[in-house]
Amino acid sequence: MKRETLFLKAVLVLMALPVLAVCIFVVPPISEFAGELIDGVPFVQYFFMAALYATAVAYFVALYQTLKLLGYIDRNIAFSELSVKALKNIKRCALAITGLYVLCLPIILYVAQVDDAPGLGGLGLVITFGALVIAVFAAVLQKLLQNAIELKSENDLTV
Repeated sequence: MKRETLFLKAVLVLMALPVLAVCIFVVPPISEFAGELIDGVPFVQYFFMAALYATAVAYFVALYQTLKLLGYIDRNIAFSELSVKALKNIKRCALAITGLYVLCLPIILYVAQVDDAPGLGGLGLVITFGALVIAVFAAVLQKLLQNAIELKSENDLTV
């Protein structure tokens, strides 16, 4: 089982690297550009930057929880309350990302309209709905795992 989870752990690390690069090299210029476009509101640059960094923090927390979940699978304790807690945290992180992008969506759409870049608005919508889908999927898995744990405990008591 460790070989399969090792591959997934490597994929998670590879998923973290581009987001880290975006946080370092792309977020400051984009938030400065958004601040220049919207002259009437001076704090929009800092709000936008804080929202994007908060999104990155939630993303990294979700990746860490996924690594913990894979560790539980390696140790053969996948059907435990620890796994349910990890899925709950992944769900909360995905909902946080959805909420942050819903708050930033008007800024993203305004910048896309002013800069004549319709793909930027589409990207904001894709991230918002993608995070929402992940939250729903994690909630379903959490419920299924909770039911499996309850069935397992009932069967352990029966035998």
